[in-house]
Amino acid sequence: MASQSMFQAALLVFLSGFLTVVLGFGLPALLNGLMRVLGLPETSATECIVGIYAVFVLYVATPRLPRGLVEVKGKAVLITGCDSGFGFALAKHLHSLGFMVFAGCLLKNKDGEGAKKLEELGSDRLKVVQLDVCSDEQVKKAVEYIKDNLQDAQRGLWAVVNNAGVSTFGEVEFTSMDTYKQVSEVNLWGTVRVTKAVLPLIRKAKGRVVNLASMYGRMGNLMRSPYCVSKYGVEAFSDCLRYEMKTWGVKVSVIEPGNFIVATGILTRDIVATTANKLWAEAPAEVKDDYGKCHFEQHMALMRSYCNSGEKDVAPVLEDITDAIVSKRPYTRYNPMEPHWWIRVQMMTHLPGAISDLLYF
Repeated sequence: MASQSMFQAALLVFLSGFLTVVLGFGLPALLNGLMRVLGLPETSATECIVGIYAVFVLYVATPRLPRGLVEVKGKAVLITGCDSGFGFALAKHLHSLGFMVFAGCLLKNKDGEGAKKLEELGSDRLKVVQLDVCSDEQVKKAVEYIKDNLQDAQRGLWAVVNNAGVSTFGEVEFTSMDTYKQVSEVNLWGTVRVTKAVLPLIRKAKGRVVNLASMYGRMGNLMRSPYCVSKYGVEAFSDCLRYEMKTWGVKVSVIEPGNFIVATGILTRDIVATTANKLWAEAPAEVKDDYGKCHFEQHMALMRSYCNSGEKDVAPVLEDITDAIVSKRPYTRYNPMEPHWWIRVQMMTHLPGAISDLLYF
């Protein structure tokens, strides 16, 4: 593992040096050739390089520009997965901004802690709703409840935030088909199910659909195939829906959070231990023999090392979701993630696979 890390570091250093040489010598030559074709002075190449770099710096460093804000008063939002994490924090945040919030909680009928804390706020603008996104019946009842409790049913529902999600890990041959189905049932089909149910209300309001995907909806990784499959699906569904909803005046945005393990507590050492035991116990004997216990334990140690990683505050995600809801011209995609993850996403989605594979795997 150490030698592989050293190889990757050396490769990254080489790539950086290579790009420096290309930009330092190749780009001016290319631009000078272009200037000759266009009949412009070759000395303009230097100015072009400075201009390109200036645009890059502005793109990276410029804060989000205001694009107009919608009136919050009287608008209602449905959020799924409000028992904990992003959903719980978002329900309180949007409520504080003046929205009427329907907070969907999986464990409301089981006296879940998150649902109880939201109900304890005692606000007429925050309604906690029992909602299992995997249940057609519960989704239907939630939509009926929303219709009955909207301040003005004719205005419809301004936004739905499909936040409910689950995560797991495991190499492909250690992961059961049931696990793949369970993860996608919540993350992907739950998003589709809820969206389809509320779209008539959203269309009436010319509102917003905001879907929580992930950086793993744009790139794969070791041990994360069930999660990646579901989030890639969310990305595709969101794109198709955006095209269809354009004529209705409905905006569709995707939020692609990076690593927020510490902030959300979605992965703990206890969860890793429980999942590891399940993966090993359910793996076919042939897979256990071929991979070996040592290989398996190394990968479980890697997962344990992630438990204390990532952003410590969910604020960047809340800010991006809020912008997608209140901006008159929301972005198609938001990327609340640490810089090194953002760079990795760009490299893995834009470079040839042979190069990105060498850099990261």
